[in-house]
Amino acid sequence: MSDSYDGYEGLNRLALDRAGQAEAFNAIASSYDSAFPHKEGQRAAGAWLAAALPDGSRVLDVGCGTGLPTARQLSGAGHRVVGVDLSATMIRMARENVPAAEFHHLDLADLRDGRLGGPGSFDGVAAFFSLLMLPRAEIPYALRMLHTLLRPEGLLALSMVESDVDDYPIPFLGNTIRVSGYLRDDLRHVVRDAGFEVTGEDSYAYAPASTDVPPEIQLFLHLRRA
Repeated sequence: MSDSYDGYEGLNRLALDRAGQAEAFNAIASSYDSAFPHKEGQRAAGAWLAAALPDGSRVLDVGCGTGLPTARQLSGAGHRVVGVDLSATMIRMARENVPAAEFHHLDLADLRDGRLGGPGSFDGVAAFFSLLMLPRAEIPYALRMLHTLLRPEGLLALSMVESDVDDYPIPFLGNTIRVSGYLRDDLRHVVRDAGFEVTGEDSYAYAPASTDVPPEIQLFLHLRRA
């Protein structure tokens, strides 16, 4: 596995244009947590990550949203949390919700330049429902970049919605977002190809409190940098 970000540069730059996604999440930021009130799977995966990491670990929260529940959960466990999100509104809310953490208005792909730390600068990563906002062509590159940012044996808590779609538009809290997904066997292959060992796995049937978002199967993987 190469400790290089060069692969990300090989993507078509149009694939990294997420202005529409950012606008949608800015619009729904204030209603997001009320629309998704029950997050048992995310809380359980966050608890695994918080407990499995050494005390005071530096943890990257990718797509941190409002900081709830993950950044607050990890920060409350004594870890040094660095959150990133493409929504400026959600970043403002996260700073209010979790003042002990550090938050940046950045796209995931912006991390390839090492601005928050180079290879091996994080002990752990939480990526809950953030990679599903990428087209499938980008997801392996993003996973390899996260692999690079982790120290050897570093941990990644990853969640995706189980679905066989690629950059597919869906209605979402009165807006439209584009999502990608994998069937669970395919997701296992993708993370292993990116250099991760699967150490645990859970799935949850989830019905959001919003009527325009259909029920879904959420997959949570506990991963270690191999």
